[in-house]
Amino acid sequence: MTETIAKTVLTALDDHNQVPLFSEAPAGLSVSDAYQVTAQLRAAFEARGETITGRKIGFTNRGMWDAHGVRAPIWGYCTDTSTFELEDNLVQNVSKFVEPRIEPEIIFGIRETPHPLMNKEELLDCIEWVSLGYEIVQSIFAGWKFSASDTIAANALHGALLIGNRHEVVSRKAAWERELASFRAELFCDGVLSQTGGGAFVLGSPLVALQHLVKLLDKDPYNPPLGAGEVVSTGTLTLAMPVGVGQNWSTKVRGIPLEEIKLRFEN
Repeated sequence: MTETIAKTVLTALDDHNQVPLFSEAPAGLSVSDAYQVTAQLRAAFEARGETITGRKIGFTNRGMWDAHGVRAPIWGYCTDTSTFELEDNLVQNVSKFVEPRIEPEIIFGIRETPHPLMNKEELLDCIEWVSLGYEIVQSIFAGWKFSASDTIAANALHGALLIGNRHEVVSRKAAWERELASFRAELFCDGVLSQTGGGAFVLGSPLVALQHLVKLLDKDPYNPPLGAGEVVSTGTLTLAMPVGVGQNWSTKVRGIPLEEIKLRFEN
């Protein structure tokens, strides 16, 4: 069953099509089985020549749980065909995604493999750099209606990851730990404030989101732990917002030394 679902997901992502909910099929789909699909997606990505660049964490903002029928964060894979430098990709085509939404996120570059018992200070020792960037998420299920297992099987709704300027961690670890939990973020569309949020919206801090991922992977029999060189997108700092052709989005933060980021959408 999971192999069939993985093939269906790959085809839907490649063709920008939507599919029925896997969780509503006669056999259903559990969260455990969905992460088996995740492993099969990784194998399929690699079989066609893609390189895994890291992981994206989804639903770290508890304000989105009720609307989407989830009760805990999820994760999926990013590859070299979905991971980009923001400064070189300031325009994205809406047609490349299915019902796309934009999420401003904190992204970490992993220096060494973190372990599940590490506290936030110890996790910072495993992080090489911090970035403010965007994830474009998408839904191969109509109307953004799904269960948690559906989202996991759909590679955690990942579309594209756009990494902003990288800032090293080692020289100011204590400041990063404090700022990541307390900074504020504002998301603008065409110069008009759309959403507000910040680090606390991400399970209390993007470091807590990373901690959650590490613990999930430690109990995962199908997928490997994080490794050195991987990137981790920690979840949206605001509500995820639908995007349309011709829109210009920007994000400003206060209380953390990260630059304003911008992104335009075309057809």
